[in-house]
Amino acid sequence: MTTANNIQRDGENESAWQAGLNASISKVYDNKADILYDCLIVGGGITGLTAALLLQNAGKKTIIAEAHSVGFGTTGGTSAHINTFADTTYKQAESAFGEEGAQLFADAINEGFALIKSNIDDYRIDCDYESKPGYIYAEDEKQDQQLDEIYEGSLKVGIAVQYAEQVPTPVPYTRALQFDGQAQFHPLKYLQGLQKAYLAAGGIIMENTKIEKLDSGDGIHVAEAAGVSVRAKKVIYATHMPPNINVFNFECAPYRSYVMAVKLKSGKYPDALIYDMQDPYHYVRTHTIEGQQLLLVGGLDHKTAHEDPEKAFADLEKYIRKYYQVSSVKYQWSSQYYIPVDGLPYVGQMPFAADGVYCATGYNGNGMMLGSVSAKILSDLVLGKANAYADLFSPSRLKPIDGFSEFVKENADVAYHFVADRINIHETDSLQRIKPGTGKVVEVDGEKIAAYRDEDGVIHALSPVCTHAKCIVNWNSSEKTWDCPCHGARYDIDGTVLTGPATKGLPKITG
Repeated sequence: MTTANNIQRDGENESAWQAGLNASISKVYDNKADILYDCLIVGGGITGLTAALLLQNAGKKTIIAEAHSVGFGTTGGTSAHINTFADTTYKQAESAFGEEGAQLFADAINEGFALIKSNIDDYRIDCDYESKPGYIYAEDEKQDQQLDEIYEGSLKVGIAVQYAEQVPTPVPYTRALQFDGQAQFHPLKYLQGLQKAYLAAGGIIMENTKIEKLDSGDGIHVAEAAGVSVRAKKVIYATHMPPNINVFNFECAPYRSYVMAVKLKSGKYPDALIYDMQDPYHYVRTHTIEGQQLLLVGGLDHKTAHEDPEKAFADLEKYIRKYYQVSSVKYQWSSQYYIPVDGLPYVGQMPFAADGVYCATGYNGNGMMLGSVSAKILSDLVLGKANAYADLFSPSRLKPIDGFSEFVKENADVAYHFVADRINIHETDSLQRIKPGTGKVVEVDGEKIAAYRDEDGVIHALSPVCTHAKCIVNWNSSEKTWDCPCHGARYDIDGTVLTGPATKGLPKITG
């Protein structure tokens, strides 16, 4: 899907970052089969571009293959908070990985933060970067106790935090924490700055190039896309979730998060990053988009394809209007992320793949910092350099017992959808009952069909069976996409893959 200015996006909704931003230009790739690259990076988001730039600056010959356009996926849909804390608290990290693990996790978060700032300074990237205080507030006694744990855990790993006397929020609260020195930025302006620096360093970017196959032998990896073949000594999958069936399908759960950018009647906007402790939590900040100050409010996260996106937006707007005097809603969008079963990302050598094939996934809601530090880990692995976080984030690490119950819960849910969606779909609706602009899985002549009727009344009929692991897709009424409830693959109305781990589209049904 594209916008008028040719910046592609992974759904119907346009994020505030995509609005008014011109697509940048990548170098045209000359497909010469005799070229052997030091590293192929698959994916042009914050992880892929950061890793590619680090490697190119280290003297390596690299190339990026992006299935759509730079910033197409999660980086283009993030709420773009830069924090010294994370969704997995340091207390939780200590419980699962010990004191040393918690300290390393904090160091990694800080290093990711610092890498973003140094890139902005070194390459003079104009991306609306601003330092802000961050606040987390509690609304009841149970949350008060959780707040104390966050405070104690943060202090233990050296994160500056204090109890706040006042929070710039209209929401009633009991107690709050203040983290100074947090930050925010425009993620796509930042990404385009990295892209410019990478191309200037001699890097190559192939957009609209989906790697469909990877063969490895004698230390060389050959990646195939439509009409393109790339040979490389190393390969990095920076695709948010590695493609096809892999161990991460059972270790990371796909979630969607919702964001609205609204104009306030008062003209008074909080000059801070603000978070509550509800489950799922809300997050609030201010950003100026195209000269217009807006309040960004996000939350109501849920597992991909498990709840109604239209209701999520309606509930989010209801929440915003409860506490703020809204004059208009300017943008609304959603984005996908993966929650790792044990709380920390998986970064490094990809299990069951050939040596020299690396990946990074499971950033939870902290992709800006973790994506950046993961890029440093991956580049160090390619360069043969030691990295302090490599063992902690290794995809082959032994799983702590704390994560086992979550592992069982998430994968029981996947098994449920794999079986139940086949048993319980007994649609009586005919294709004629599908209204323009809507989609539904229906049964026609005993065959299940994922059917969408466009505004001209034309039916787009697809197989509803996800090409990744054969679960049945669900219709996303807000983004106008077909989303898989098992592992998060997403397709457009014509069956084209928008988001992995699927690599093949939904087959079209004709006749």
